[in-house]
Amino acid sequence: MFDMMKMMGKVKELQEKMNEARENLVHIKTTAESGAGMVSVRVNGKKQVEKIEIDPDIIKVEDKEMLQDLIIAALNIALKDIEEKSKAELKRSTEGIIPNIPGMDLGSML
Repeated sequence: MFDMMKMMGKVKELQEKMNEARENLVHIKTTAESGAGMVSVRVNGKKQVEKIEIDPDIIKVEDKEMLQDLIIAALNIALKDIEEKSKAELKRSTEGIIPNIPGMDLGSML
C-alpha cells in the first residue's frame, strides 16, 4: 500500500539535500583559457565569474575586438564545464534519495 507519510518525508529530505547542494556549488570551480592562455577565467558552480586574467601583451586598443572574443570564448568554455560539474555534484548529493530515472534532469533544478 502507498505510504503518503513516507513519500512526504522523502520529498522533504530531497528538498533539504537540493538546498544544501545549491549552497555547496560555490565551492566547485573551473578555470578555462582561450587564445593559447592569453585569457583565463575562473567560474564557480553558481555560474559566477570569480576571476579574469588577461596577458598584458594583448591589451592594445587596436586588439579590443580580439580581446573581447577571447574573453567570451573562455567564459563559454568555463560555463559549459561548470554546468557538467554542478550536475555531477547535484547527482552525488541526492544519490539514494530519489531513484535514477532516465531522462530526469536534476540540473534543471539548480
